[in-house]
Amino acid sequence: MKEQLDPNNLPKHIAVIMDGNGRWAKQQGFVDRIFGHRNALKAVKEAIEGSADLGVKYLTLYAFSTENWNRPKAEVDALMMLLISALKDELEDMKKNNVRLDTIGAIDTLPESSQRVLRNAIEETKDNTGITVILALSYSGKWDIVKTAKKLAEQVKNGELAIEDIDEQLFEQSLDTKGIPNPDLMIRTGGDHRISNFLLWQLAYSELYIFEELFWPDFRREHLFEAILDYQDRERRFGKTSEQIKKPVNA
Repeated sequence: MKEQLDPNNLPKHIAVIMDGNGRWAKQQGFVDRIFGHRNALKAVKEAIEGSADLGVKYLTLYAFSTENWNRPKAEVDALMMLLISALKDELEDMKKNNVRLDTIGAIDTLPESSQRVLRNAIEETKDNTGITVILALSYSGKWDIVKTAKKLAEQVKNGELAIEDIDEQLFEQSLDTKGIPNPDLMIRTGGDHRISNFLLWQLAYSELYIFEELFWPDFRREHLFEAILDYQDRERRFGKTSEQIKKPVNA
């Protein structure tokens, strides 16, 4: 399937909602949902390596939402420990494969041990020039927008910013994703048709691809290629007509 892809029409930024770990575990006969989370790490590696192999510049993974704090404490604690072990285990490979790690979200709400390991991995890979992998941790789109609105309101209150200076570009550059292009493609496993409070501003014109019967632990790079191939068959108009899109620039 990789050979069918047009290398000149690849998404620059792919976002992924990694859904279905718990259902996958149940499907395998396990009561403990963490079994699914542990087996999801292979899918994460496949997504990163497949994206890097194609030349995708940014990959954002929805790893833990603000709403996920409401899950049973045992599951949350296990997820935090899994984050720590995965970052430690994969750090050398990230450095060797030129992967840069970044994060978005309310990172200060994570356990101190998770914050420490995460910040170390970010520091250790900051000079890498290959794909940037962004972990959305304790993140939600609403949180991002509200935080940005408060930040700009405080600047107006302090006389640092005029209300009339606030536009889409300024707002976008004040979000947690500042400096990162908006996703061209958003992939979701697990079959649900929603964006689940993920990158609400940034996904405004992203192409969505839903895997109806595939849970995240079974995701492999051929599934990534499938989604990108479908993306390449779409016409991205951004509010314009097909005729406008196809019209020569100097016509």
